[in-house]
Amino acid sequence: MMNAWVVPGFTETRELGSGASGRVVLAVHDGTGTPVAVKYLSDRLRRDPAFVGQFRAEARLLGALHSPYVVQLYEYVEAPDGAAIVMELVDGIALRAVLGQSGPTGPEAALAVLKGSLLGLAAAHRAGVVHRDYKPENVLVAADGSSKLVDFGIAADHGTTPGVAGTPAYMAPEQWQGRPASPAADVYAATATFFECLTGRKPFTGQHLAELALQHIEAPVPEAEAPEPVRPLIRRGLAKRPEERPEDAEAFVAELEGVARAAYGPDWEEHGQRKLAALAALLPLLFPSAGGSSASTTAFATTSLWSPGRSGWLGAGAALAVGLLLVLTQAGATERAGGVAAANASATTSALPLAGGPVRPASSPPTRSPSPSDAPSPSSSSSPSWSPSEPGAPSSSASAGTSASPAPSSSAPPVPLPTGPTTTTPTDAGPTTPPSTTAPPSPPPASVKAVTVTSFRQTGPTAAQVTLSVDTSGPATVLLEWFSGDVQGTPGAPEGSMTFPSATATTIRTLTFSGQGCYWGVRATTTPAAGNGAATRQILVRRCEIR
Repeated sequence: MMNAWVVPGFTETRELGSGASGRVVLAVHDGTGTPVAVKYLSDRLRRDPAFVGQFRAEARLLGALHSPYVVQLYEYVEAPDGAAIVMELVDGIALRAVLGQSGPTGPEAALAVLKGSLLGLAAAHRAGVVHRDYKPENVLVAADGSSKLVDFGIAADHGTTPGVAGTPAYMAPEQWQGRPASPAADVYAATATFFECLTGRKPFTGQHLAELALQHIEAPVPEAEAPEPVRPLIRRGLAKRPEERPEDAEAFVAELEGVARAAYGPDWEEHGQRKLAALAALLPLLFPSAGGSSASTTAFATTSLWSPGRSGWLGAGAALAVGLLLVLTQAGATERAGGVAAANASATTSALPLAGGPVRPASSPPTRSPSPSDAPSPSSSSSPSWSPSEPGAPSSSASAGTSASPAPSSSAPPVPLPTGPTTTTPTDAGPTTPPSTTAPPSPPPASVKAVTVTSFRQTGPTAAQVTLSVDTSGPATVLLEWFSGDVQGTPGAPEGSMTFPSATATTIRTLTFSGQGCYWGVRATTTPAAGNGAATRQILVRRCEIR
């Protein structure tokens, strides 16, 4: 990796995980010293526009979600030499590691981890997004017992039909059948994970995909194996028909809290988080902050599967196809064939928010052949997450959340990102001629046509997010300053500044304010100077708005 492209402005500390689709590294922001997680798309997949589009879509989605229960995006960078997502670093470990070490967690701990990650799902559902790959690998448990949802690599808009994809042991019946994505499918996967926390095993354990598919579609819900007080949640969440489940994660949280309080008292969540913290403490070396080797967290490749329907699953041809798909999944490969949806690969990480969050190490793909009951088949995901220890740092996408930013409403606009990869076109070398002794002319200096603040919005009591657009013909340096004051139209008192290189069309930064003043403002200037000089924007702080 000596010659690997590195996001400008960051220094890599160590690799947290790698796979067929890329790698995730622990890095430090040079300007602030904040630790972050950076997920790089592999050079091989970067040459495929479909994979680049999926990677960009994941960043856009994370940028639009602001919840303490979802890993936060700090920056997306797409340049001629690479593409990367910089995320919140979460100091936590995957729920899968906790279950592997300790087995069943007990009902209060299971309810606590389910509630935290469901609140992350609720933020996505309010934004019209379906996660589609909820599983223990994608839930991070922090040292304090809180939990956070990570890895939106195969997420889809509510109501779309993106093809069959997910992790077989947690896929809802309609997900196997390729029906439109809906929040009810996420509720099903979360309940399957909840069942595993309670019992130490998955609700259905077919020996191959055909059997597993039929069990999810037709087999009775194994609610009797769970403790009696929480059986209503299992029964509702694993209902075969999506309309018989809670309509989304927010509705499921309301049902969960009612059941938990009635069965385990008003302090059930505190007791559950304390138990989770104790279980996580048994695995101290798996925390990113420990500095040890990374442990498995989320897989790197996700493959979309075609579902031929019930009769097809039972045929010999389908059995052969399933076997082949398992091999392809293990290798992290993607196949395209008639009727088969395109496979997509993405590693999830986070690294640079201004709000702190826990961290979790990334995992490498398994070396043994996975079985449908214990390892992701149609989709495997492996992504680390971490959270910065100081305000204003980026965080990784697989972290257990402590973000202070409120979740946005469904009407919140998505974070603008580049519409396509940045490319360079080589100049024509001209006709073949004998070598010349004259030195080639020096390339023209970079020219910055304009710098623009395309978005500036408050995301928390002391935090805001700014999106910059730089129209440049080459590398440029951006000086971003932010201010607060009580007079509209004037900058006010300086709150902070940062300098960073920018050779891409769009840059997203999170800023921290002291909380003083009713007006927050930003100013961006470039070197070389932009044709429009500087870009400024000012907003009225929410607490000062006239209601």
